[in-house]
Amino acid sequence: MKKISIILALVISLGVGAGVYSQTTSSTVSKTVAANSAVQYTTVNALDVVASPFRYLHRNIRIKAKFDKFSTLGLDYPAALRASDKYISILIQRPDVENHNIPLSEMKIFLKKELAEKNISLDAGDEIEFTGRVFSTALGDAWLDVDGLKVITKKNPPKKEENVLE
Repeated sequence: MKKISIILALVISLGVGAGVYSQTTSSTVSKTVAANSAVQYTTVNALDVVASPFRYLHRNIRIKAKFDKFSTLGLDYPAALRASDKYISILIQRPDVENHNIPLSEMKIFLKKELAEKNISLDAGDEIEFTGRVFSTALGDAWLDVDGLKVITKKNPPKKEENVLE
């Protein structure tokens, strides 16, 4: 009699467990994001991001800065990999230095090559605004993927060429 009650208890518990298992595996939770939902960006100072990059990790940010140059700084670094065949990095000028052009190399800023090619005419000193996401804090620096870049003002606007007859 005792054996039958133990076997019956095992069969019931296995049956209940199998029912719970089948219910949990058949229902999946999926989180969908609407295609028209706008990403929210927080406008920040570049020096604040450099001072405490962990505070901005996985956050969408917007920065206004002066462009310095295109670079290969940080590309192909294993801890925060952005491949040099798909990305290019840019440097911005330090906002706390007025008399000289000193790059803010503590912030690694990556653009996809397609976006960089659209903005190839950037010169040092051009005022830009870019949006992106801090994806890593490797080496204690902020590593940022840029998803949008806008030129606010050109330091040396292009001059119109005049046709001169000789």
